[in-house]
Amino acid sequence: MLQLRKISVLLSGLLLSYAAHAGKLAIVIDDVGYRPAEENKVLQMPQAISVAVLPNAPHAHEMASKAHQMGHEVLIHLPMAPLSKQPLEKDTLTPEMSSEEVARIMRNAVNNVPYAVGLNNHMGSRMTSSLPGMQKVMQALNHYNLYFLDSMTIANSQAVPAAQGTQVKVLKRRVFLDDSQDINAIRQQFSRAVKLAQRDGYAIAIGHPHPNTVRVLQQMLPTLPAEITLVRPSQLLNEPLHRGSRTPVTPQKPATPRFQPPGLCKPTQPLTPVPATRALNVVSESVAQSPLFTRIKSLF
Repeated sequence: MLQLRKISVLLSGLLLSYAAHAGKLAIVIDDVGYRPAEENKVLQMPQAISVAVLPNAPHAHEMASKAHQMGHEVLIHLPMAPLSKQPLEKDTLTPEMSSEEVARIMRNAVNNVPYAVGLNNHMGSRMTSSLPGMQKVMQALNHYNLYFLDSMTIANSQAVPAAQGTQVKVLKRRVFLDDSQDINAIRQQFSRAVKLAQRDGYAIAIGHPHPNTVRVLQQMLPTLPAEITLVRPSQLLNEPLHRGSRTPVTPQKPATPRFQPPGLCKPTQPLTPVPATRALNVVSESVAQSPLFTRIKSLF
């Protein structure tokens, strides 16, 4: 019996450790449509890697179609005005634009990027920090079945409050992989994204089709911990609240609880006792089939 207790404690510890470090990681590659050579390398990566396509890029339609055909999730990478002075893409959204102009640009973007299921902002610190501007965006976006991934280029983004009263669901970027294109810095950011996913249950990282970013992803994706699952952003739309992160929201009304307690259920006959050894056997069999146990076993 003492041995069974030791096994039970060990297995419980393994289960708790696995649960504490399990998480989902979504990676989105922005600025797609200008560099097919590097972008095609991204499309050779796992299908869960998603791409955000600039709607007026020369290869926008081609790369969006190809990404979809190869099983990747496609987003529209919609240009929005930054606070800094720099060259802007055609049809960059500004807070001063009319609702009609925003709707026209949105419509063209949807036509230029086929198969898109979401939209995120390209630059946009000035636009996303404007509540009236983002309300126009969300109202236009509400006509399409697209979620909004906030690239969080500014801390006081108004995307969430602007989505109030619409059906648009909002996600937030947690990590930029390649603010610095130094390969070691990109590796550190990738590791940070993994740790956030382990700590909070999920994380979204954004990168770009730079040679060093592509190289780091090629090297580090195969080394992801077994308890980290690579997912598409759309698979995170209904994630619950986690420490250190804001929950994706459907602004119009509170989500319906997934489980309603049915009340007390009384058995008509006394339940047959389950021997402790049988219970431990069930737990042992379950844990023995887990990825974490397999990895630990391989170390011995």
